[in-house]
Amino acid sequence: MFAHEAGGGKPFAAPPARSGCLHPSPVTCQAAPMRTLATPDGPMDLIVAEPAGAPKGGLVVVQEAFGLTPHLHNICARLAEAGWLAVATALYHRTGSPVLGYDEFDQVAPHFMALDPDGLANDLGAALGVLDDAGIDPDRRGVIGFCMGGTIALWAATVFELGAAVTFYGSGIASNRFGLPPLVELAPALRAPWQGHYGDEDTGIPVEQVEDLRAAAGHSAVEFELHRYPEAPHGFNCDERGSYHEPSARLAWLRSLDWFDRHLAG
Repeated sequence: MFAHEAGGGKPFAAPPARSGCLHPSPVTCQAAPMRTLATPDGPMDLIVAEPAGAPKGGLVVVQEAFGLTPHLHNICARLAEAGWLAVATALYHRTGSPVLGYDEFDQVAPHFMALDPDGLANDLGAALGVLDDAGIDPDRRGVIGFCMGGTIALWAATVFELGAAVTFYGSGIASNRFGLPPLVELAPALRAPWQGHYGDEDTGIPVEQVEDLRAAAGHSAVEFELHRYPEAPHGFNCDERGSYHEPSARLAWLRSLDWFDRHLAG
């Protein structure tokens, strides 16, 4: 299996298969457990997926625009199966914590638009606090986000003490999201190694912007990788969406696991 990197033109061989439930099943990738944390803005739901043994480290999983969906539970469970303590906060807890279907995008806006930097910092800080309580040091914790969560994951790598971060198709490259600066302005300030995954067939994120993001990350002081997937549309990692592209999703997942193993579990 191969995917082509933008700019270099060389085929990239997928890393060897590893754990992490590449093909989810009801047995190994069931819904992850939930907890509730008290916050100044009211109770906040939290997915907490624990590995069978001692965790290699901890990962905060940042949601798509649709809430703590079954897909996000599945992501957390897959990460736990790969040896990570995975936690995800309900970022919409201030607006009722809805879980929306992928065909209900018209209902996203009131919740999406209510997000702001202070609230995001509080919520991600709470999730990182769960990792702290589990005895996971900052250099063994990371963030991974999808869609709007991918945008937030890159931002988090500029403000929190982390060992690594991964973004799947995060928008807002050239424009503001949630009161945050565009990603091209944030990327030079990355404080943790960052890996990005973008599909060339994403109609909402032009390839030119992705390349601008690559150039911006190149001005940071940290290691980074930005991978493009020629046949992948937006949301290509989610097998509950019509845009799911299995070869790209599989390769991006393997790369993400390898990134965290290299930077957090070494």
